[in-house]
Amino acid sequence: MPPCAPGDDAPRDADTATTPDTAGSRGPDPLRRRLTLSLLVAAAGVPLGGPRFARASATGPWSQDDEENLYPDDGAIPEDPRALTTGTIRESEKVIRIAFTDTERRMMLEHGLGAQIERLAAVDRFGIVRDDAPASVFVPWTSAPRAVRPGCTFDPGEIPGIPEARGSVLHAPILHLSHWLRTGAISSEELTELSLDRLQRADPFLRCTITMTAQTAIAQARRADQDLAAGRWRGPLHGIPWGAKDLLDTAGIPTTWGAEPFLHRVPADSAEVVDRLEAAGAVLVAKLSLGALAYGDLWYGGRTMNPFDLSQGSSGSSAGSAAAVAAGLVGFALGTETYGSIVSPSLRCGTVGLRPTFGRVSRAGAMPLCWSLDKIGPITRRVQDALLVLAAIEGEDPRDPSTRGMMLGFDAFDGVAGMRVGWLNDAGSGPPELEHPLAGALHDAGAMLERISIPDWPWESLVTILLAESAAAFDDLTRLDLDDQLAWQEPAAWPNTFRMARLLPAVDLVQADRFRRRVMHWFDTLLAPFDAIAAPGGGGPLLLITNMTGHPSLTVRTGFRGNGTPTGATLFGHLADEGTLISLGLAAERALADVVEQTPTLPGLPDA
Repeated sequence: MPPCAPGDDAPRDADTATTPDTAGSRGPDPLRRRLTLSLLVAAAGVPLGGPRFARASATGPWSQDDEENLYPDDGAIPEDPRALTTGTIRESEKVIRIAFTDTERRMMLEHGLGAQIERLAAVDRFGIVRDDAPASVFVPWTSAPRAVRPGCTFDPGEIPGIPEARGSVLHAPILHLSHWLRTGAISSEELTELSLDRLQRADPFLRCTITMTAQTAIAQARRADQDLAAGRWRGPLHGIPWGAKDLLDTAGIPTTWGAEPFLHRVPADSAEVVDRLEAAGAVLVAKLSLGALAYGDLWYGGRTMNPFDLSQGSSGSSAGSAAAVAAGLVGFALGTETYGSIVSPSLRCGTVGLRPTFGRVSRAGAMPLCWSLDKIGPITRRVQDALLVLAAIEGEDPRDPSTRGMMLGFDAFDGVAGMRVGWLNDAGSGPPELEHPLAGALHDAGAMLERISIPDWPWESLVTILLAESAAAFDDLTRLDLDDQLAWQEPAAWPNTFRMARLLPAVDLVQADRFRRRVMHWFDTLLAPFDAIAAPGGGGPLLLITNMTGHPSLTVRTGFRGNGTPTGATLFGHLADEGTLISLGLAAERALADVVEQTPTLPGLPDA
């Protein structure tokens, strides 16, 4: 994934990407392409092995044939595909951006390069499985975390009677649903059947559901009703139907990652967050769509669409989660983010997306994409709902070494008067409150806004980390040619990205990681005077920066375009201080209530 359109987990750069071969047609001579790539990769010090690179990694002496023999004018491949020559190294210098002399190239050949490649190939033969995480663990803190008052106090507001038009019930805030369940206005089984029916009716238009979990859902709902009847209340999520992005494992239920190679994957255990929500009494009604392997909104069942505009994709990769929540098909959903996959579909579909601090929520049982970047968070219709869900799923987990205990504090009755908010909008010059609905809402609530700017640093170089980790996570797809099974076969798609990532020099990856540390210190300094930073849309470079630094974000709806699609903005907060983001988001939500209350209308799915 070269640099990306905001919100897709895989960045893209159409200017530098090359056109990949499509499934079943890798060009006029696929063997030539593979062997040539193998030799270049070997010269760059990348491990070889597996069917695709088997011949190039065979043991044997490394020849020192003249480079002209390796690249003859007719383009033929030399008879011995193991041949590594000074010409091979010279070609690889175009990738690593360093020029060697011929003497230096021959010294590499004669003293150590073959052994280096063999050491790497030995790891391949040993066998790394998908559950093997790297030994190093990303820690976002560069200094002591800001103090957070523990404990959460929520405000249900004025709770109306349950709507007579049951189609609109699932558009209500979680605390309203919870109240109606506890008072017997509706049972969990009724609410669950309503959710299942709406999912089924909406799917031909949205394509947001991969697997309906009706049997499991009805069983969980009946148990929730029995507990309520016996006076056992598990919390505000008790009895409420929810949807899981289909990269979260569910025991005995298919978890396909939205990708053809994993169509028949059925895990034996559930993800930690799935178990925690079951313990909280929530009812799992569906596995929701995601762009294949957590990129975009295109999966093997088609493209997931925006409920506000059925001609537009819902963005990704938490495509189905945002679409289902926006359409009132579930009470809430979980999404994941590596680089924009909660923020972007939330902006597109007009939902609330809470991306937690890195390490607050366990990824155990979730598809690994990038170990130092992946995060799991709620997608909801209301700001307060997002924190209710986060409170149920957060906390340390020995199965995920990145997790750590963090305070979670929020008081719905505290205002935002006096809070300092940095406002990022390079295009503006006047008072921020005059140029954007979010800025105006925060200003009217008493927050103090101050315009900030982002320096011109090479932010996109951070994508190197994402490229290397994701390609390692799905190395087997590249080696075994399983990448051909993915429907999306374009320059910006995963197959091409994974192949190119194998040419990344290890030294450059370490340099990018060192730059990441510099960025972490810089962002801490930028954020220090403020309670949060706010920006239109996804925040431009802040989307990538804060994903790399591990800071939390909150995306909220702020209005509508002339074509009826939602607009939004994003707040970025201090590490472990999601509560402040919720307070600011709640203030904006109250000021923009007319905007927030609007719901999409889908064919055959009346809400009245």
